[in-house]
Amino acid sequence: MHIIKKILIIAVLAAILYLALAYHYIYLGGRSFKMLKKTEFTLKYTFFSTMKKSTQSMLTIPEMWNAGLGDLLLNEGMITQEGYEKYRRKMEGGEEE
Repeated sequence: MHIIKKILIIAVLAAILYLALAYHYIYLGGRSFKMLKKTEFTLKYTFFSTMKKSTQSMLTIPEMWNAGLGDLLLNEGMITQEGYEKYRRKMEGGEEE
């Protein structure tokens, strides 16, 4: 029974580590949290808040853009379609501000 408890604890810790490495947890304000799948396993930007940040500062982070933060902000109404297209062109290297 003692061995089963150790295996269960290790499995839970491994699951927590996997979730930390594989997903961004985005705080949108109030009680709103969203998860975005990371493009690579890393601890960079695991927890990310949109509060008190400008759209430009959030969307110019390559890790967050590649994970789909622009799409999330667009779907949540935090950025306009025109603003999204502007940052999409910028992040793809087609336009500077």
